[in-house]
Amino acid sequence: MKKDRGNVWLGVGAIVENANGEWLVVKKTYSGLKGFWSIPAGFVQEGETIDRAVVREVKEETAIDIRVKGMVGFRSGVIRGTISDNMAIFHTAMIDPTQQYLAQEKEIAEVAWFLPQQLVKDPLTSLLLREMAAHRIEQHALAQIDDFSPGDQFGYTSYKLFMNR
Repeated sequence: MKKDRGNVWLGVGAIVENANGEWLVVKKTYSGLKGFWSIPAGFVQEGETIDRAVVREVKEETAIDIRVKGMVGFRSGVIRGTISDNMAIFHTAMIDPTQQYLAQEKEIAEVAWFLPQQLVKDPLTSLLLREMAAHRIEQHALAQIDDFSPGDQFGYTSYKLFMNR
C-alpha cells in the first residue's frame, strides 16, 4: 500500500562498502530505477531520524546490517513542479563482513557487489549512482556527531548532527 507522502518527501540512501571496496547495489522492481543498479534507499518514517531510516532501509531491502560512517551527499529536486523530493545519502559499512545479502523480493529484483569503477562503466548503473561512483566519497563525508544537543528547550527526543570534523 502506497502511503500519501504529501508534496515534501524525505528519503535516505546508502553507499554500503565492504572490506574489498565494493559497493552493495540493488535493482528495484518499480519506478524510474526499474532494471538499473542503484543504492538501497527509501523514505524516512514518522518518528525516525535519517540515520536510523537508512539502517532500516538497507536491512529491509538486502538483509544486511550496517553502521553509518557519515553523510556524503544530499540530493534535492522538484518533480513536475510540485513535489519536493529530497534524499540524504550516507557512507556506511557492514557490521558483520561475513553476512550474506538477500533481496527483498517485492521491491528488489537483484542485489550485487561492484567496485565503483565497474559501476561507472556499466550501462545499467543509474545516473546518480554513476556520478557518486566517479568520486572518492571518503574525502567528502560529513561525520556523525553524537555528543551534541541543541538544548532541552526544543523537546527533541532524538537529534543527529552531521558535519566535517
